[in-house]
Amino acid sequence: AALKELFDQEEFQALLSTSPPVITHLIAAKAREEFNIPWIADFRDLWTENHYYPYDRIRKLFDRRLEIKTIAQVQAMVTVSEPLSEAMRSLHDDKPVFSIPNGFDPDELKQNELHEKFSITYTGQLYEGKRDPELLFKVIWALLADGILGDDVLISFYGNKAYWVDDLIKKYHLENIATQFGRVERAKAIEEQRSSQILLSLNWDNPKEEGVYTGKIFEYLAAQRPILALGGPPGVVSELLTETNAGIHVRKEEELRNVISSWYEEYQDQGFVSYHGNDQIHNYSHLKMAERFAGVLNEVTQ
Repeated sequence: AALKELFDQEEFQALLSTSPPVITHLIAAKAREEFNIPWIADFRDLWTENHYYPYDRIRKLFDRRLEIKTIAQVQAMVTVSEPLSEAMRSLHDDKPVFSIPNGFDPDELKQNELHEKFSITYTGQLYEGKRDPELLFKVIWALLADGILGDDVLISFYGNKAYWVDDLIKKYHLENIATQFGRVERAKAIEEQRSSQILLSLNWDNPKEEGVYTGKIFEYLAAQRPILALGGPPGVVSELLTETNAGIHVRKEEELRNVISSWYEEYQDQGFVSYHGNDQIHNYSHLKMAERFAGVLNEVTQ
């Protein structure tokens, strides 16, 4: 009813729906049918092809049928990476799918005074066995035991507290170093990102993660601090960090030990860890996202 009122008042050239939640696409499909307007469906997360799909196989069967029926009317689809675009094409009969990653607000490209300590900061959700800091804790504990790191190390987590993370902190005797601060206002999280010596990104060791960007990786780009991406398969995160020179993706214990040792040595020499990101980070601003969406809108309205 609200859409009908809008269409009575104004003229629209195209319709764009974005998810989650996927109900936006159900509404858009109805609007496409009723108003005969070009429609683009944007998936920031996939629907039934999402490897985080939370329901059982029977529900997935029905949901997949609903997805195929809903998307049958679409003129184009958008998702966040090329591997996920391929998954969408295979399910939806090679309909046009465009890759437009998430981005950051260019107004947030700022730098703060850095923490005096050798700080490693994580902002966001933690998932046991998936986005899990145990490898980092193990390496930090070993480097402390070997005398390579000193008592000026600080590891901070901002997001919902997880009891199992506290258990890991105790397991590796890092109570004086690692702290969960719980949920904070977004502005506080951004401030902590900008002030940290190193920003931690945690990835799930699942082959299907190759096309998935972690949620905070783009905010990290705006913070202009070295990014340590830990775990997960080679994929879009590795490519992003290589392209922008904004950090490093590490998968193995020895690699992580070498990276932490090198950064700590630099920190001791000059009082901070240097940031080496290049101008390619601007390819991931909201301005670039808007430009790419404009291109897709032009495609479907010509």
